[in-house]
Amino acid sequence: MKVLVIGSGGREHALCWAVAKSPDCDELFCAPGNAGIAEIAECVAIAAEDVDGLIDLARERGIDFVIVGPEAPLVGGLVERLEEIGILAFGPSARAAQLEGSKGFMKDLCFQYGIPTAEYARFDEPDAAKQYILRQGAPIVVKADGLAAGKGVMVCRNRNEAYAAIDHIMIERAFGDAGAEVVIEECLEGEEASFFALVDGKHALPLVSAQDHKRAHDGDTGPNTGGMGAYTPAPVVTPEIAGQIMDSVIEPTIAAMAAERRPFKGVLYAGLMIADGVPKVLEFNVRFGDPECQPLLMRLKSDLLEALLACTEGRIKKTKLVWHDECALVVVMATKGYPGWYENGSVIRNVERAGAAEGVTVFHAGTKFANGNLVADGGRVLGITARGRDVAEARERAYRAVDMVDWPEGFCRRDIGGRIVAR
Repeated sequence: MKVLVIGSGGREHALCWAVAKSPDCDELFCAPGNAGIAEIAECVAIAAEDVDGLIDLARERGIDFVIVGPEAPLVGGLVERLEEIGILAFGPSARAAQLEGSKGFMKDLCFQYGIPTAEYARFDEPDAAKQYILRQGAPIVVKADGLAAGKGVMVCRNRNEAYAAIDHIMIERAFGDAGAEVVIEECLEGEEASFFALVDGKHALPLVSAQDHKRAHDGDTGPNTGGMGAYTPAPVVTPEIAGQIMDSVIEPTIAAMAAERRPFKGVLYAGLMIADGVPKVLEFNVRFGDPECQPLLMRLKSDLLEALLACTEGRIKKTKLVWHDECALVVVMATKGYPGWYENGSVIRNVERAGAAEGVTVFHAGTKFANGNLVADGGRVLGITARGRDVAEARERAYRAVDMVDWPEGFCRRDIGGRIVAR
């Protein structure tokens, strides 16, 4: 089978790494890929958002199965375009991808179908949004409605911060057209967790839980990022709470999407706040998380390609997955300045040595080769991922490998998983 993975981040490296181990994968391609992916797949320089270019590539190379990593091509309709020319593709249609493409759509769906989530309101005019904040008070959460690479959510401690967030999103247009509308939510208290399930339109197969670290700096300080580290499983998601999540969140969402004539296929990723044993939805994503995908796939024993095919072909109900009992943790190394301005092109050394450490795999994100050197080519650059008996051992192994990497222009958080270890 010829397989094409779409994307260039750490998530896509992890997907390629897992798919390449399948006996059913004869040839593996990635568009556009990165320096790490190039070691296990043929990379083709076509952007993940170039739907027409990707269609031509799949047709020319005789691709049998496409795995779409990032959200933008899903929202852009890549899956149905591939299906129109007879190529199987893993991921939701554009209509179903609105679960992530529009936070307003997601909130309305939850409200209509009784899926637990925070109280909210939607606005397409800044003054009306500010009047709502004046009435509601703070803390309060302001979100850009559309896709903002994981950075469009602002938790505001007082009204002035919330007013500034409205200006940043709607007037300064920090996230472009994604900020034409905002969703304003009550600020939920509790412990955050991520929960993943493979969905074939009718049935769901739960994967495992994770917790990620969104803020740029230690102690959950600094601006929001695409994610600076994660670990799995999340201790807060006990077997009982996992059952609740399936019963009150995942299954009702599948039914709601079917009722709305937007049947969902692919990965349903629920970002949750859990308080007093009750999960509420913060957001839905329609793809594997990044960086959560990296430790998740480090724990998977089963054939990922077969599972994704079963999901796409509507036979997920008959699929069972086997997991390593160990925990896994990823530390993201990023270019200094991220998520703000940063400079590409700095040389990174000793990555192979780090990847050879016990229990460690290094997944590449923003990397490329230039003049014989591995160089940084993005904000988030490497995902140093490790398995261990528990989070403490996985964490120790990951940071030991981080310290082997010679990259003065890079930085990472030093407290990934620290809260769990401290408990």
